[in-house]
Amino acid sequence: MIIIIDYGMGNLGSIINIFKKIGVTAVASSSPDEIARASKLILPGVGAFDTGMKNLGESGLLDLLHEKVIEQKTPVLGVCLGMQLLGQSSEEGSLSGLGWIAAKTVKFRLDPSSQFKIPHMGWAYVTSTRPNRLFSDMPYKARFYFVHSYHFVCDDLSDVIATADHGITFCAAINRGNIWGAQFHPEKSHKFGMLLCKNFAEL
Repeated sequence: MIIIIDYGMGNLGSIINIFKKIGVTAVASSSPDEIARASKLILPGVGAFDTGMKNLGESGLLDLLHEKVIEQKTPVLGVCLGMQLLGQSSEEGSLSGLGWIAAKTVKFRLDPSSQFKIPHMGWAYVTSTRPNRLFSDMPYKARFYFVHSYHFVCDDLSDVIATADHGITFCAAINRGNIWGAQFHPEKSHKFGMLLCKNFAEL
């Protein structure tokens, strides 16, 4: 069972629906019992970094999530803010992240004369940077939908599995072991998002 972690910060219905379209059951839950039984986890997220970490802390799920992801090696996919929470810190806030990936989240710093605006909102081509199962069978010119003002910076560049461009080239997706992340919204990315979700479900 794929469990979408419900901590008050995400497009839960949209994620449930995209999995439904590919014939996979995904359930949103904040129940420790259901999360403990999950075969895969999705950490969604829309909003501010500190609010996300505060909500996770108040949910009482942090120890269980750490056990599932770090000790039991349950596959987890962080989406948008959910991916940023996988790292150690963010310039958007002062709280520590989950620390599952050695990375920090930083604000886009673009030339003031640049035609590119912040937040980065809309479709962008995503390029896979190394073979990985999340992008298996993905067309070279795959497009995904983004809404963000901050981007992920990994200490170890081998954790980056895909990049995109918005004034600069930035990390669009990550993987280390059982931990995966997507800065974009697969649930809003039509056929490319459906393929990515299918690949995650089949891990």
